[in-house]
Amino acid sequence: MKNQPSPSDHEVLTGLVERVTYQNAENGFCVLRVKARGHREPITLVGHAAAISAGEWITASGNWINDRTHGQQFKARFLKTSAPTSAEGIEKYLASGMIRGIGPVYAKKLLRAFGDKVFDVIEAEPNRLREVDGIGPVRAGRITAAWAEQKAVREIMVFLHCHSVGTARAVRIYKTYGGDAVQVMSENPYRLARDIRGIGFKTADAIAMKLGIDKTARVRAGISYGLTEAMDEHRTT
Repeated sequence: MKNQPSPSDHEVLTGLVERVTYQNAENGFCVLRVKARGHREPITLVGHAAAISAGEWITASGNWINDRTHGQQFKARFLKTSAPTSAEGIEKYLASGMIRGIGPVYAKKLLRAFGDKVFDVIEAEPNRLREVDGIGPVRAGRITAAWAEQKAVREIMVFLHCHSVGTARAVRIYKTYGGDAVQVMSENPYRLARDIRGIGFKTADAIAMKLGIDKTARVRAGISYGLTEAMDEHRTT
């Protein structure tokens, strides 16, 4: 059994989400029970996720903390989710209700029919879903649409993480712009400072630098931002 980590530890943790104990739909804050590699008993993880479900595989980086009420927890700064690959994870994920049109009964049916290839079938051969008893065109359509939505959320979060955006901020960006998040950031990351509470010019500029926006454009953006802020302040005084 792994030694109990100290509160000052900083590490990367991976594992299977066993249960979503709590999630705030507005800001993405979540409390998870995770079967983590190197730990015999499930651990409690707190962090932020745009969408999270039992059965998903997570990779998290952060610190161990001792909460006065809830005891030892892993506090994640970055939290990346991926579709499950094990039979246990796939069934948990499908049964969780994350994919509209599938519950515990259909989770078992789909797993029996397609095994660990079930997500490949949903994405690439959705007509085959109708091979499963009880799945008609309407339910099949719901399943494929919901899967596409979840995949898009993951891709957006990966893009944001790759550009050094922490998970809590990434969730706020996703909640603000939805499927347009990548486009907005790529075209004008300085919009973040205007549109999203808690993200200032410095953060937006750091993201712009990471995206490869040239120095001249960044200086112009800084001047424009400063003038706009000054005008707003003048209007309110």
